[in-house]
Amino acid sequence: MKWFLKCLRKYAVFTGRARRKEYWMFILFSMLGGFAMGLVVVISGASDATLDLVASFYQLFLSVPGLAVGVRRMHDTDRSGWFILVPFYNFYLSCCDGTVGDNRFGTDSKDRGQSMGSQEPGSTYGDDV
Repeated sequence: MKWFLKCLRKYAVFTGRARRKEYWMFILFSMLGGFAMGLVVVISGASDATLDLVASFYQLFLSVPGLAVGVRRMHDTDRSGWFILVPFYNFYLSCCDGTVGDNRFGTDSKDRGQSMGSQEPGSTYGDDV
């Protein structure tokens, strides 16, 4: 859930990078939220027009954050955000691991120890002795 909220906080941020986990958790919770809202509308006995209206508002509300996290996901693979418009290839890229280390779109979205410098075997990070 924290990944979904992180994407909502970055509502219209189209710069930077987004990890696979951030992207796919946003997609998962968007779908679960839409399903839950639809279920509530159906159980309440509302008309089909009400269901369509609720679904439309929900999709409209999540369209900008969804597009933004998709663009940031493309950036993580060192591709332009425009690749989000290429069918099937954008799905492939969203499933691929991001580039290791910094790329032209920002710093590595995973902490892979790249910025820690060289460490001697057996030592732990943060030892200042």
